[in-house]
Amino acid sequence: MENIEKRIENFKLLKNEIEKINKASYILTESFKNKNKVLFCGNGGSASDCNHLACEFISKFKKERKSLPALSLCANNSTITAIGNDFSFDNIFQRQIEGLGEKNDVLFAISTSGKSKNIIKAIEQAKKQEMKIILLTGKNKTKLDVDCEINAPSDKTEQIQELHIAIGHIICEKTENNF
Repeated sequence: MENIEKRIENFKLLKNEIEKINKASYILTESFKNKNKVLFCGNGGSASDCNHLACEFISKFKKERKSLPALSLCANNSTITAIGNDFSFDNIFQRQIEGLGEKNDVLFAISTSGKSKNIIKAIEQAKKQEMKIILLTGKNKTKLDVDCEINAPSDKTEQIQELHIAIGHIICEKTENNF
């Protein structure tokens, strides 16, 4: 029962992030309206969330609308393993952003800790390419140079992940309503 109560409290605390959630939706909406795309990256469970959220934009979330350009950098295992082998696992997202990212595209990075080397390198590369950056992370704010950092109000990985998918769905719905 204690675990359920803690999770309910975490979800209630999401209201403190609503301005940032609205900002993320605005960034995505403007990017899509200007014919730019969103690139998602994350590790482990966050990689699965990236695949899931990219799908919501490409297919649909709740309503019929045109497909919105979104791509999960976690989905192509041939590319990931080639970069990991030829360069380093730390470069698996950075290298893809270098090849696929364009000015004013959006990098949507998901990291429960905000400390993953490959996420930090992805953010640095996106910054070099003048992309907008949304970071979805845990309770502790990072010092990373991003346009919008949304902090899930927990320090437990599994609870952060539960909050991340809820935040992602809220962002999808708010963004989709603009199309």
